[in-house]
Amino acid sequence: MNAHPSRIRLRSVATTLAVALTLALAAAAGCDSRQEPDLPSVQEKLRETHIYGQSKLRIGVAINEPMMGELRNGVHVGFDVEIARYIAASLGYEGDQRLEFVPVSTEDRIPALQGGAVDLVVSSFSITEERKKLVSFAGPYFVTTQEVMVPIRLKDKVRTIEDLRDPAYKICTSGGSTTEAELEKHQVRALVVKDVGDCVDGIRAGRYDAVSSDEAILAGFLSRFPTEFEIVDMPFGTSELLGVGVPIGDPALRDLVAFFLDKSYQQGRDGQASPWQTAYNRTLGPWLPAEKRQPQPLEVPKLVDFDDRAPRR
Repeated sequence: MNAHPSRIRLRSVATTLAVALTLALAAAAGCDSRQEPDLPSVQEKLRETHIYGQSKLRIGVAINEPMMGELRNGVHVGFDVEIARYIAASLGYEGDQRLEFVPVSTEDRIPALQGGAVDLVVSSFSITEERKKLVSFAGPYFVTTQEVMVPIRLKDKVRTIEDLRDPAYKICTSGGSTTEAELEKHQVRALVVKDVGDCVDGIRAGRYDAVSSDEAILAGFLSRFPTEFEIVDMPFGTSELLGVGVPIGDPALRDLVAFFLDKSYQQGRDGQASPWQTAYNRTLGPWLPAEKRQPQPLEVPKLVDFDDRAPRR
């Protein structure tokens, strides 16, 4: 009879411990769920975008920037165009029959995004704080610097910023570009035209003496006229981060573009042949003095990719 109360007390203690253990496990599970929530999938994110259900993806590109964005014999070619095709295919728009390339000039890029004429812009689009007030960016996918290109006849005369300030020389650049602002900051008076190609045509016709833009764009024109021009090593301003322009009201689309740019970046880090490196090698690579690598994109969301849910063998 004396053992009976002891057995009751033991059962009571065991019950209390079991309840406490259950509560602790539940709390731990709740804590884990907060730390590692179910990630949204690419498909779920795609449903949030304005492009969901569209038959074609409209991408703004340049058509007169050799090696970057050019319309050659009716076909869009160039580094930016290859990056655009990779992003489009990743979003489910594979093949040019699912794409509509829309020609945009430097100064038309922001209005095209704001007005809904394009879904994305991949056109040497430098990321700046001022532009981020008007459109969103995914990237960067390329880092470049601002340079100057002169005709061979002036290669020994125009070598410095001070030379550019000489009123005897007519300096040309494209309107709405970061180069226009940098030249003004360095007290260089520039004649502004619609596209860098207009500057190059003007130099060849004797209307201008030099053109300033980012090195990737100038390298493209150098590839077209290798015996007529020289790029002067005259970097000024800060490095330019090129990004993919996205409508400011579509954060889901921005996240998807950033995710797929990062996927290419991670492939390159793992030693694989990334889409970025393939595009670079067959366009800009041979014409830039220093080899480039894909920069790491910023503000990349964590998503479950299409491939991540495929069965593993």
